[in-house]
Amino acid sequence: MTLDADPTPRASAALESVYRPSRPLDLLGTVGILQRGRRDPTMAIEGSVIWRAMRTDAGIATLALRPASGEVRATAWGPGAGEALAHVPRLCGADDDAEGFDPSAQPLLAATAHRHPGVRLTRTDAVFEALAGAIIEQKVTGLQAFGAWRMLVSRFGDPAPGPVPRPLSAAPAAETWRRIPSWAWHRAGVQPPQSRTVVRAAERAPSITRAVHAASGGDARDAALTSLPGVGLWTSAETRIRALGDPDAVSVGDYHLAHEVGFALTGHRTDDAGMLALLAPWAGHRQRVVRLIRLSGAAEPRRGPRLAPEDHRDR
Repeated sequence: MTLDADPTPRASAALESVYRPSRPLDLLGTVGILQRGRRDPTMAIEGSVIWRAMRTDAGIATLALRPASGEVRATAWGPGAGEALAHVPRLCGADDDAEGFDPSAQPLLAATAHRHPGVRLTRTDAVFEALAGAIIEQKVTGLQAFGAWRMLVSRFGDPAPGPVPRPLSAAPAAETWRRIPSWAWHRAGVQPPQSRTVVRAAERAPSITRAVHAASGGDARDAALTSLPGVGLWTSAETRIRALGDPDAVSVGDYHLAHEVGFALTGHRTDDAGMLALLAPWAGHRQRVVRLIRLSGAAEPRRGPRLAPEDHRDR
């Protein structure tokens, strides 16, 4: 693995680097999971290029990732451009260690792993951003959650620098989330329990971020995240998946996940307890199994209506 960059670019110029992964890399399959809907204001996918608006300690940055002959060519703009480029390997799954994971005993998983050798587990290290997005997704459909995320980030985030393909914004800082007025949450369709949880999380964002990064293992990370009122195991797992690339995180309590896992591995639906039992042989890599199941295309035929969106704004 190498990362080459120009160490002395002009402040106003784009910074560029080349990341050479030591293993095959499916860039879109690895980083694309971070996009919250096709109109996510923090991320755009244009052809083979992935654009991300990012918040770094040095400031806002826009990052463009392009796959090219076994390399990833990265370009960044803005005051946080240097930090954005330094994070490219982790976004591309450089920290993802699949040692000990063996899907060969399960035909579906083995076949899918063979077809997708370059899919890695990405990580953003942006704990609070991942947590805020997961809280907004609690107890609503994906369509509702993506719409709320788009409205709030577009209104209260920071515009992305550089030649972006469409207007992009970095997600708001924790202090900005804390000050979003009640009418804006309501207009975005976020229910009061979720908006209050985001605000409370924003008040403790630095300490929660430190605790999560310092924690060793999923149980300790869950303990740090679920210490916040309104944050349960589902929200913790969703945060761990995006922010930390946690290979063992399982979103217990998801409306669909247990059914998907049960159908893919046995041909029948199951509940959360059954899902955890089915995933137990791959302890330490359960999120990796979930990713392979979703990449496999295995899907139970629909038997009834989808979860209907519930709009509380007219109440």
